[in-house]
Amino acid sequence: MAATAMFVEVLVVGIGFLTGLAILAAALAGPDNSRRMAPLAGTPLAAGAALAFAYALGILIDRAADTVLARPRRRLRARFFATSAAYAQARSKLSDSPALVARADYARSRLRICRGWVLNSVLLTLAVDLGLVHYPVEHRALLLIMTTLLGILAAVGFYLSWHTITATGYRKLAVQTAPAATPALPSQTSTPAPQSP
Repeated sequence: MAATAMFVEVLVVGIGFLTGLAILAAALAGPDNSRRMAPLAGTPLAAGAALAFAYALGILIDRAADTVLARPRRRLRARFFATSAAYAQARSKLSDSPALVARADYARSRLRICRGWVLNSVLLTLAVDLGLVHYPVEHRALLLIMTTLLGILAAVGFYLSWHTITATGYRKLAVQTAPAATPALPSQTSTPAPQSP
C-alpha cells in the first residue's frame, strides 16, 4: 500500500513537471513546428513513454525539492528535536504503533506532493509565460500578468501547505513519542499517634 502511494505521489509530481516541459518545448518550437509534432504526441507509444518519463522526472523533482527546502525543514525540526539522533529515536519509537505510522505516512504523502509542486508551479508559470510571448494571442500583457500572479500564488500556496504539514508532523511526533510523565505520589503525612490519657 505504501509503495503504491509513493508511486502515485511521484507520478503526480512528474506529470506536472513534464507538462511544464512540454509547454516550454512548444513555446520554443513555435506554432508551426508544434502543429507538425502534434500527431506524434497523440500516439499510444508516445503516451507510454511520457508516463515512464514522468515517473523518472518525479523522482528527480522530489529529490530536488527536498534539497531546496532542506534548510527550512531543518529549522522546523529543531523546534521539536534538539538533535538528529533525538528525531531518529522518535521515528523508531513511532514504528511500534501501526495506527500512528499510517497517519504519519499519509501526512508525508501530502508533504511530498506539496514540495514537488512548489517547483512545478515555478516551471509551469515560466513555460506558460514564454508560450504567451511566442504565440500570437490577444491581450498578451493582461494574460502575462494573470498567469504570473496565479503561478506565484500557487507556488506560495504549495510552500505554505508544505510548511504547515511539516511543522504539524514534527509537533505530533514529539508529542506522541514523549516519555510519559511519572505521576506524582500522594504525600504521606504522618498522623500523630493518639496519646494515652
